[in-house]
Amino acid sequence: MFALAQNLVVALIVSACTVYALWSLLPAAARRALATQALRLPLPSVLAAPLRRAAQPANGCGCDGCDRAAPKPVASPTQPVTFHPRQPR
Repeated sequence: MFALAQNLVVALIVSACTVYALWSLLPAAARRALATQALRLPLPSVLAAPLRRAAQPANGCGCDGCDRAAPKPVASPTQPVTFHPRQPR
């Protein structure tokens, strides 16, 4: 009985890893189409939230990462540069 449970756990882990690898390697258009189809099913909110994000149209640049970029730091005020000439020897 223990071997059966162990095989089931391993099968679930391998299946989950396969689904994750396929999802991450799919083109954005295919992920969007699959997410739209999957959202028609009654899913728990834990599963539906990432699918809603994936079903949104692309932001235009094609990288799908601009919406998660860190904010740019605030520019520091300009400071004067002082040049000190060398003293002749």
